[in-house]
Amino acid sequence: MRKKLLPILLFLIVVTHTAVKSETIHIATNETELVLQTAQNGRLFQLYLGPRLAAADDYNHLTATMKSKSDGQSWEAYPVSGTETYFEPAFGLRHNDGNMATVLTYVSHDVKKVSDDVTETVITLKDVLYPVQVKLYYRTFAKDNIIESWSEISHNEKKAVNISHYASSMLYWKRAKYFLTEFSGDWAKEVNMNTQQLNFGKKMIDSKLGARASLHVSPFFTVGLGDAPRENDGQVLMGTLGWTGNFRFTFEVDNENNLRVISGINPEAADYTLEPGKVFATPTFIFTLSTQGTGKGSRDLHRWARNYQIKDGKGDRLTLLNNWESTAFDFDEKKLEGLIEETKYLGTDMFLLDDGWFGNKYPRHSDTQGLGDWQPTANKLPNGVPALVKAATRTGVKFGIWIEPEMVSAKSELFEKHPDWVIMLPNRERYYFRNQLVLDLSNPAVQEHVFGVVDHLMTENPQLAYLKWDCNSPITNIYSPYLKDKQNNLYVDYVRGLYKVLDRIKAKYPNLPMMLCSGGGGRTDYEGLRYFTEFWPSDNTDPVERLFIQWGYSQFFPSKAISCHVTSWNHDASIKFRVDVAMQGKLGFDINVKELREEEQTFCKSAVATYNRLKKINFSGDQYRLVSPYDGNHTAVMYVGEGQKNAVLYAYDVYPRYAENLLPVQCQGLNPAKKYRVTEINLMPGKTPAEAFNGKVYSGEYLMKVGLDAFTTSKLHSRMLELEMVD
Repeated sequence: MRKKLLPILLFLIVVTHTAVKSETIHIATNETELVLQTAQNGRLFQLYLGPRLAAADDYNHLTATMKSKSDGQSWEAYPVSGTETYFEPAFGLRHNDGNMATVLTYVSHDVKKVSDDVTETVITLKDVLYPVQVKLYYRTFAKDNIIESWSEISHNEKKAVNISHYASSMLYWKRAKYFLTEFSGDWAKEVNMNTQQLNFGKKMIDSKLGARASLHVSPFFTVGLGDAPRENDGQVLMGTLGWTGNFRFTFEVDNENNLRVISGINPEAADYTLEPGKVFATPTFIFTLSTQGTGKGSRDLHRWARNYQIKDGKGDRLTLLNNWESTAFDFDEKKLEGLIEETKYLGTDMFLLDDGWFGNKYPRHSDTQGLGDWQPTANKLPNGVPALVKAATRTGVKFGIWIEPEMVSAKSELFEKHPDWVIMLPNRERYYFRNQLVLDLSNPAVQEHVFGVVDHLMTENPQLAYLKWDCNSPITNIYSPYLKDKQNNLYVDYVRGLYKVLDRIKAKYPNLPMMLCSGGGGRTDYEGLRYFTEFWPSDNTDPVERLFIQWGYSQFFPSKAISCHVTSWNHDASIKFRVDVAMQGKLGFDINVKELREEEQTFCKSAVATYNRLKKINFSGDQYRLVSPYDGNHTAVMYVGEGQKNAVLYAYDVYPRYAENLLPVQCQGLNPAKKYRVTEINLMPGKTPAEAFNGKVYSGEYLMKVGLDAFTTSKLHSRMLELEMVD
């Protein structure tokens, strides 16, 4: 009798859930609206994503565009594997009984105001037959036109389940054409921008590198909807994932020319074992939809980042002098004290001691040993780090230090004591990247050790003002002694372990500035920047290459988050050109000051003072990318301060042609009705400004519609122009 009743009960359950009242959920900023709606079968679909419509009644006309039946073509908000989904799913799970299918139906949703500008919507979905639940989160930032989305997965099955897909976001588009801009490269050639048309099939951007995840491709993208992305017009989707680990973006054009965009952790070698009652939270996917090109999208992302995401996003940043380019591993206490004096002479805020200060049994004289042994090398620094901090304090500058606490050298005391703390295959030959291995941050004991590295430095040196946190190796030899039979959890749990450490550091030392470094741009994500005030975009500091690198990163990150150092790379470029390039971001010097000519030293001192006077415009203002380095032999960028009262224009001549026809640089973002005085600044001693425009007053309209003749035919030439509103 019970066997006969079971199909009837299942039928009644399904009928009950398919008869739910249709729900329409609006998720909106001031400019963009995402509309989700339930169908008769209780499933949740995307009804609309686009510019916000002024008349609310207009959304009613969209109902007919959603297919009420699940036929593999519908735009389900969180499509699952194992049913009638024909294309890449957002979610996949293997139940205790081996069943691979999950059908998620709407249960409820809740909307709450986090602040005047921020709203959070939580939608609960459940499987009818299995105790599996998914919550979809959407957080909107009305004025900044940013939407964050993520999911939380949980279950109450008797045993652990295996999750094979766990996307943070699924978005759909219907346009005639789609164009993807990706940001790829390698060490010292990061964020090369490449645009291609998306046609039928799948295009994936992903990383499988673990710790140094962004080495070959960055976790952000731009999609031109209808046409290739342009700077000042056209509709573009700009998206990025807040996750300091493996990521995947899937762009799938189906047989009806619809585009699906799936964003999240890369599930490759990471199908996650989730215990009953536990919650798997995906990272946040952050996106903006701009109808005025990538320039507007970037400014919205920059403003949102400063207001809500980056550590101390509204605060100042420290200028610095780093010792690496001038000393590498070859230094002692006396030499460093001399560099501290040079820091004061330059006018920079802080001296930063780089790699090579630690290790005694295995002194850190190269990158072959010592990593993990965070005790000062006695014959280099007989009085330890405290003596250097005191020397800096006496001199009137701050002191910062380099660490790489997630890594270990095989030739180190730490490895000898704790080989079980290392991610390392137990039965195969080890592979070393940069002569080092990765510590297993899924292990709480390792988390305690890594926190202790920072805590000991800060406890011993309360005046320590800055940490440069490096991470030079991807995860190789992928095996965790700690996780044992849950090796598939390692890529995810490593990153979660890192966040646990960083949460503790941020809680105990909330005002400690830190640079997120990873052999250059190996870590460039917004979740990492919750803990770090800035990131190191590339080890390549050639100013010509930096013009391209900084252009690429500026698509998603504000200038105050991008560390830009003046170095000796590219001796063909003058010190002025190198400084003018670095002044776009967070300025630092990594150069032997004494090797500079007297006039160059004088210029650098003056440039630091100029930077300090104007940096608020860069840090808090709006950026306008005027002329792309990808388009020719020149490039220009400007920053407009709050209230449009001040602006700084950076113009660079890279390798112009002989007798090249030069075009005026048209400004943006100014008040067309106001007048602006233009002054050429940051000049070498004895150099005079250009007579053609220096000191003259123009209307904002003229500067934007006609422009300034800021370019020249001189190679590796640069200009900085200050624009000040006059009465």
